[in-house]
Amino acid sequence: MEEGDQRALQLFLPTSVCLRSDTKKSSIENDASNHPLVDLNLSMGFSGLDSSDEESNRYTKRKKELQQQAAEQIRVATAENAFAERMRELTRRELELAERDFARARAIWERAKEEMAKVERMKEIATRRINSTCLEITCHNCHQRFRP
Repeated sequence: MEEGDQRALQLFLPTSVCLRSDTKKSSIENDASNHPLVDLNLSMGFSGLDSSDEESNRYTKRKKELQQQAAEQIRVATAENAFAERMRELTRRELELAERDFARARAIWERAKEEMAKVERMKEIATRRINSTCLEITCHNCHQRFRP
């Protein structure tokens, strides 16, 4: 065994068990069997596997977080879309009502304009009649015509 390997093994063995480069394999087995408290927890593996599992867990966790965020954004966007659609519908209705009101106002204005024209004609006719009537009025004493 190399000296570095022995040091690594010595770290796991109790102080009563010592490994030397000159001891034989059988003496190591005897020493280990004489000490039942010796617990050699040796595991083979690559330390990167644990980190890759952790990395996989982090990746999975991050993926779930992103999916939740995406789902929340979709929910918010759907709600905003529904709100916008509702507002468009209300705006359309208001526009239709405004157009109807404007059409009614225009019709009222047209009727008022026609009535004003009719009143103006009636006024002209009345003025002419009054003028002609005034011309016919004469004073009986002086026989002069009445001037308004």
